[in-house]
Amino acid sequence: MRSVETILFLVLLGTVVAVFAGRLRVPAPSLLVIAGIVAGYLPGIPQVQVPPHAVSLIVLPPLLYAATDELPLRDLRAVWRPVVVLAIGLVLASAAAVAAVASALAAIPVSLAFVLGAVLASTDPVAVSALGRRLSLPPKVQALVQGESLFNDATSLVLFQIAVAIAVGGAATAGSWPIVLLKAAGQFALLAGGGAVLGAVVATGIIVVRKRVTDPVLETVIALITPYAAYVLGAVAHVSPVMTVIVTGLVVGSRRFTITTPATRLQVHAFYQPVIFLLESVVFALIGLELPALIGALAGSAPWPAIALAVMGTLLAVRIAWVFPLSALSQRRRGPGRLSWPVPAIVTWSGTRGVVPLAAALSIPLTASDGSSLPHRDLILVVTAAVIVLSLVVQGLTLEPLVRFAGLATAQDTGAEEARARVRLAEVTLARLDELASDGAAAGDVIERARARAEVRLDRDMARLSEAAPPTPPGLTDRDVGRDLIAAESAELGRLFSTGQIGDGARRRLQHDLDLEATRLRGD
Repeated sequence: MRSVETILFLVLLGTVVAVFAGRLRVPAPSLLVIAGIVAGYLPGIPQVQVPPHAVSLIVLPPLLYAATDELPLRDLRAVWRPVVVLAIGLVLASAAAVAAVASALAAIPVSLAFVLGAVLASTDPVAVSALGRRLSLPPKVQALVQGESLFNDATSLVLFQIAVAIAVGGAATAGSWPIVLLKAAGQFALLAGGGAVLGAVVATGIIVVRKRVTDPVLETVIALITPYAAYVLGAVAHVSPVMTVIVTGLVVGSRRFTITTPATRLQVHAFYQPVIFLLESVVFALIGLELPALIGALAGSAPWPAIALAVMGTLLAVRIAWVFPLSALSQRRRGPGRLSWPVPAIVTWSGTRGVVPLAAALSIPLTASDGSSLPHRDLILVVTAAVIVLSLVVQGLTLEPLVRFAGLATAQDTGAEEARARVRLAEVTLARLDELASDGAAAGDVIERARARAEVRLDRDMARLSEAAPPTPPGLTDRDVGRDLIAAESAELGRLFSTGQIGDGARRRLQHDLDLEATRLRGD
């Protein structure tokens, strides 16, 4: 019962914080973490101890799947080279640097220090996507940041598994390191490559099924269970379940508009968005709420604040030392000229940590292979949670001001882009109407009404494109009249139901149609 109360408290906390985050114009994840920490120190709030697999199995799959939905394959193909360099090279460099710093400051074995480095080496796709929704970044920059955060998990989790195996089973000898590294390379190919292949297979099966399902409710259920199915299949097949979910989401997302109907897309979107909001609210508040409990369990036996600050600084320093030279080299290859700093600065500062490092840290075994307690596990958990909190708060709260200072927030003109697309769609509509009229496929009055609507749209969108407001005729506009008519129809529908002339099923279906029309009017 206490677990249910805790979840309800986290949902309520997330809802309240989301309201204030919108008003204060700050990222909700950062504010949720702060609120969780404050709540963790309030009297009467129970200490939170998350089961090791609760985050990775229940929360992580749908959040990863939703993150892939925000990354088109077209944009990912344009930045695949820097994504590969960051997702592999930067992760390896970050893990090694953190391991060196942690081993020096905390006097822990190198194998355990490398566990910490592997946990914190990757940026988090859930946190990056949640923070990135507020920003107006150029498409390539957004794709680079999100692509790196999605694919570097495979590298870091492979390193994590290798480091845990060494830490639990005993440190490797100097002569065995070449064998360990060779096995690590093979394990990386198996986990990451196998996860990608399995993800493509799962996505193909999902696409086949969804093409044959026409019921929006069933499609919504399929969309909900897809990330869980991909994750479980990846775990059962002993490949990277994270990579399986990511590739499944990318492939299915690329076919989203060809395998679903408009009604299904409306329903899936309306259902999935609250689910993602609830999961993000719970997990980010949980990160903050768990930190006081972890600190209490450590009981001040190690200088964890200094270690956490040093690790955080190391991650940022390595990221700067990796991203800026690569960006300069890329700019030099494109031709001579002054080097630009905004893009590498944004890529560097967007490297927040979140759900994936937390899930990995919680899965560290409690005991070694000989049955003894694994030393320094509590310290690794505290440092991991502290670094996650620092990155979400410090980088999360300052990322948007940095984007605006760098001048990237206004680099893309999505309004003009959308207006050009609307104009082109209206022109295609008029051309198609001409074809239907010449073929005699519809009555003349039907064609003329449709033509009148298309011409109104075209005039309005041309006015938007030229940055001039469309002329407003005296009296009510088309939208006003449409809203008035829908209100009248809704009132009459209510009267028909209350007088017993129609049943509840007919009323729900008709009201749903009216709601769709009202939504269309709001989007015009």
